[in-house]
Amino acid sequence: MEQALTKWKKSVSVWGRLRWGALLTRSGTLLVILLTILIFGLLDERFLTWQNFTDILRSISIICLLAIGVTISLAAGGFDLSVGSVASLATVTGAAMLVWYRQETWVAILVPLVLGALIGLLNALLTVRVRIPDLLATLATMYIVNGLHLTFTKGYSIYNQMPMADGSIAPGRFLPSFLFIGQGEIASVPFPVILMLLLTAIVHVILTRTRFGRLIYATGGNAEAARLSGVPVKRIQTYAYVLSALFSSLAGIVLAARIGTGQVAAGAPLLMDGMAAAFIGFSVFGKGKPHVIGTFFGAVLIGVLLNGLTMLNVPYYAQDIVKGCILAGALFFTHFRKNT
Repeated sequence: MEQALTKWKKSVSVWGRLRWGALLTRSGTLLVILLTILIFGLLDERFLTWQNFTDILRSISIICLLAIGVTISLAAGGFDLSVGSVASLATVTGAAMLVWYRQETWVAILVPLVLGALIGLLNALLTVRVRIPDLLATLATMYIVNGLHLTFTKGYSIYNQMPMADGSIAPGRFLPSFLFIGQGEIASVPFPVILMLLLTAIVHVILTRTRFGRLIYATGGNAEAARLSGVPVKRIQTYAYVLSALFSSLAGIVLAARIGTGQVAAGAPLLMDGMAAAFIGFSVFGKGKPHVIGTFFGAVLIGVLLNGLTMLNVPYYAQDIVKGCILAGALFFTHFRKNT
C-alpha cells in the first residue's frame, strides 16, 4: 500500500512538473509581457493609459514591419543582416524624392520599394547562386548599401527647406499624404498600427494557410529534403530575400513619414531590435521556429520594456542590458523546448 502511494505521488509530481514546463514553454513570453505591464503599471500610474498603449503600438510598428521580413528569411532558412541598411536607404530615398526632386507621394513610396526589391535580389544572387554563406553575404550587402546612401546624401539628413550644395534651398517638402503614413490616425487608431496589424495578419495567413507558406517552411526545415521532394528551393529562397528587403523598405518609409526627415543612420538600431523581436518570437506558443504572430509579440515585449524603462528614467544605454537578458531568456526557452 505504501509503495503504491509513493509511486502515485511520484507520478503526480512528474506530471505536475511536465505541465508547468509545458505552460512555461508555450506561454512564458506572454506571461512575461503581462508581468512586465503589471510591474510598470504599479511603478508609474501613467503607464496603464490608452494614450501610452497607443504610443507603444505606434513605436513598435516600424520594428515589427522590419522583423516580419526577418522572420520570412529565417523561415526559409536564411539570415538577412542587411535589413537595417535597407531601411536607412528607404528613409533617405523617400525623403529625397519629396524634398530634393519635388515628386508625389506614390513616387516616394515606389522608389524605395523598387530599390529594396533589387537589394533582395542581390542577397539572393550572393547566397543562392554564388553560395556565399548568408551571414557573410548579407553583411557585405549591408556595407554596400550603407556606403550607397551615405554617398548619395553625402552624410547629411534630408529635411524640409534644407540648404543644398549650391547654396539654394531644397525645392520640395514632405507632403501631408506621405506624413499620414507615419503620423495619421483612423478612428483614433494610428495608421502605422493598422498597417502593422493588417500585414501581420496577412503574412501569418500566407505562411500558415497557403502552399507558398508550406514551401517556405519546408525549405527552411531541410533544404536538401525539400529539393528532393520537388520544392523549387532556390526560387523560394529568392522570394524570401526579396520579401525581407521589401518589408525593410516599408519600415524605412514609415519611419521617414513618422519623423518627417530622412535619417542616414536610422536603420542601425532597427536591425538589432528587429532581430531580437524575430528571435523572441521563436518562444511564443512554444513553436521553436520563426512565425509572424510570435514576432509581433516579440516586438510588443521590446516596446513595453523600452517604454516602461524610459518612463522610469532608466538611461538608454542600460536598456540594452534588459533587452539582452530578455533575448537570452527567450532563446533559453526555445532551446529547452527543442530538447524536451
